Amino acid sequence: MREITLSTTPAPEDLAALRLGDIVYLDGLLYTAREGVYMRALEERANIPMELPRESATNFHCSPAANIRADGSFDLGAVTATASFRFAKWLPEWMAKTGAKLIIGKGGMSSKDYKSYFVPNGAIYLSTVGYGTGALLGRGVENVEAVHWHEELGLAQAMWVIRARHMGPFIVASDLEGNCLFERENARIAERLGQVYAGTRPAVLRRFGETDDRSDELIG
Repeated sequence: MREITLSTTPAPEDLAALRLGDIVYLDGLLYTAREGVYMRALEERANIPMELPRESATNFHCSPAANIRADGSFDLGAVTATASFRFAKWLPEWMAKTGAKLIIGKGGMSSKDYKSYFVPNGAIYLSTVGYGTGALLGRGVENVEAVHWHEELGLAQAMWVIRARHMGPFIVASDLEGNCLFERENARIAERLGQVYAGTRPAVLRRFGETDDRSDELIG
């Protein structure tokens, strides 16, 4: 796997050079936006309090483990990603409106979503690597620049603007053609699943509904 340092306002040629499975670290300004921000900006037509994509083209689906101190300063320890498929219906309009080129989250989406939503906007999906990495990613937070709409939406749903320095690792889960890393790897696993069980005998005891048909375990 290649390790790549990428700006949060990436050039088209930088995005085109990314390959599925590349490990990415980010430098620059990124923002958090999830359903609260999407509904406020897209459905309620509130003015987005940033100049996008000039300031940032990177949208992180996460809820920072953070608070605002009494003096107005920010205390942020971890940035834990949330599942992006929950926000799929807003992404086409959001990317078209804001010029977002990098969407970061947990778990990825399907190649159908990538082809329908990401490809037309020249965007790529970056996935967090494993679970429990919030504190690790928090080390890449150089500074919290601002927190927008926290009074209206609460801290978890607010738009956090974060200055990142070598934040990662993230893994490239889609490319500009809409290919999906997880679907590719799941297909490879499914092809060899029979080898895992080669020579094994059927279970003597099984719970209700269990089967010896190994194809029932195919990942897809």
